[in-house]
Amino acid sequence: MREDDQAGDPTADSSRLRRAFTASLGFVIALWLLKIGEIWLARDLSVYGVFPRTLHGLWGVVWGPLLHGSLAHVFANTAPLIVLGTALLYGYPRAARVLLPLLYLGSGLGVWLFARPAYHIGASGLTFGMMFFVFTIGALRWDKRAIALALAVFFLYGGMIWGIFPQGPGISFESHFFGAAIGVVLAFLLRNLDPPPAEKHYSWEDEDDEESAAEDPPGPSDEPPSTLRL
Repeated sequence: MREDDQAGDPTADSSRLRRAFTASLGFVIALWLLKIGEIWLARDLSVYGVFPRTLHGLWGVVWGPLLHGSLAHVFANTAPLIVLGTALLYGYPRAARVLLPLLYLGSGLGVWLFARPAYHIGASGLTFGMMFFVFTIGALRWDKRAIALALAVFFLYGGMIWGIFPQGPGISFESHFFGAAIGVVLAFLLRNLDPPPAEKHYSWEDEDDEESAAEDPPGPSDEPPSTLRL
């Protein structure tokens, strides 16, 4: 993201939003193509997921978030990845450069170290990390854009909070938990990395100030009155 996008220009702001959406959509399209290719070739790539505390399972830290168990699994992650990815890249482009690689690798390492012995696949760790990051940093920064993004993601995906607790046997809540934990920690660490959006100033505000100055009569002098001697 270019730094001039932070200046508050509406055209640059729209351009940043389009780029954020395009990047998120591109990642999701890649996931769909990978899954369709897996089905087309009749291959099971889940064996390349994270398998905790094994050497071969360590490769899953890299490949696990790209793999999904079914088309339904990809579909379930599609909208959250697009919406949350767009919110993150649009609102916090500088922080995203740090967050995304650490979230991608860190959530997988947490699963590899502490999760149940099974193949863990899917991009849910990314979605949880992005949601918790955007919501937490919005509560910390408290500027208009941060608040709006935090409220939007919480309204749409606030129910994801319960996903960090144990669910059914086929759901990797560990990926959710470590993704969420990394998102919260990095929200605290990176909260000031992106400058707040510039406050918009309208011409009519200057006119109001001029009218107020013209209408207000000059006040009494603050100097003490002179003493008259008789």
